[in-house]
Amino acid sequence: MIPASLVLNAGSSSLKFQVFEPGEDGAPRRLYRGLFEGLGSGPHMIVRDRAGAVVADACFEAGGFGHEEALLQIAAWLRAHRSEHRLAAVGHRVVHGGTAYSSPVRVDDAVLEALERLVPLAPLHQPHNLEPIRVVRRQFPDLPQVACFDTAFHRGQPEVAQLFALPAEISDRGVRRYGFHGLSYAFIAERLGAAFPVLAQGRVIAAHLGSGASLCALDRGRSVATTMGFSALDGLPMGTRCGSLDPGAVFYLLREMRLDADALERMLYTRSGLLGVSGLSNDMRTLRALAGTDRRARTAIDLFVYRIGRELGSLVAALGGIDGLVFTGGIGENDAATRAEVLRGAAWAGFRLDEAANAAGGPLITRGPGPQALVIPTDEETMIARGMRAVLDDARQPAL
Repeated sequence: MIPASLVLNAGSSSLKFQVFEPGEDGAPRRLYRGLFEGLGSGPHMIVRDRAGAVVADACFEAGGFGHEEALLQIAAWLRAHRSEHRLAAVGHRVVHGGTAYSSPVRVDDAVLEALERLVPLAPLHQPHNLEPIRVVRRQFPDLPQVACFDTAFHRGQPEVAQLFALPAEISDRGVRRYGFHGLSYAFIAERLGAAFPVLAQGRVIAAHLGSGASLCALDRGRSVATTMGFSALDGLPMGTRCGSLDPGAVFYLLREMRLDADALERMLYTRSGLLGVSGLSNDMRTLRALAGTDRRARTAIDLFVYRIGRELGSLVAALGGIDGLVFTGGIGENDAATRAEVLRGAAWAGFRLDEAANAAGGPLITRGPGPQALVIPTDEETMIARGMRAVLDDARQPAL
């Protein structure tokens, strides 16, 4: 039978998944991509094949239906529709690997315990990432599992880029800059190396713009600085997250507005960003449609673009110049208007927008001499599948 790998990316009420088989060269080749959403309320599964055609679309009763039931449904569907395949391994996107994990790792009891200790560093993400690992261990105990980390790509940054100006005993307890979206940035660095090798050896800023958003400075494909720090709240405004915030504002909200820590956390993670500023939506498509008539929608977009420009300047300084800018993520890949506004604001760095190429989606959306801007779709799941293959292939090598 043909071995198949399942890649999982779990949220609080959703479970994204992809299924891979070995290609002719042994590299992972996607079979399906799917999404379970509405877990705990109205579960809905949709699956598409590699060509994008819908091959499954099903709704389920809500009662008691969570990640465990979703995983069992995925496994049953795969058995029914790909009888020539056997599920051989499961890979997981895990937001936080702390300082210990700078590459994918096979999950065992010690690894899972270490990852659980990192929950306080990512309380709204890490628990949901770890839940499917526990489910697989219960339901399919013999299946190897591999964790791949959003923080790992940034572990090689200079120490000064990872430190806050806090007492050493605080930094030593793990309060430092970690950075996130690392799986996306690793894919962009790899894709640049294959498609634009000269640019890949230069100074490039990758902009992962979506519901979560950040920028990463790449020097010859290595992360040297990024806008997210200790948590996924930092840096750019996002769909519902605030981005950079003066710590004094946090004290004010706690003391003067009488918010407790839980209420404040919910507000900064789920009621801020594009949603909070606009009061309308966290979806850039909705805001663009309303921007001509609604001042709040326009303000939310303008703030998003302005903050990208501010952070872009800081990363150009970290790199000592810029040779390229890559847009990726849901907004970065699909919103030509945001790309255009960012590049017009970055004309000081030498970017010259090609309006027609940008409207067509690139990949190259600038013209003439100076730094290049590109649109490159990201693929975090493929990076996870490759990480799984590397870990499991290493495990099969005989000891020396």
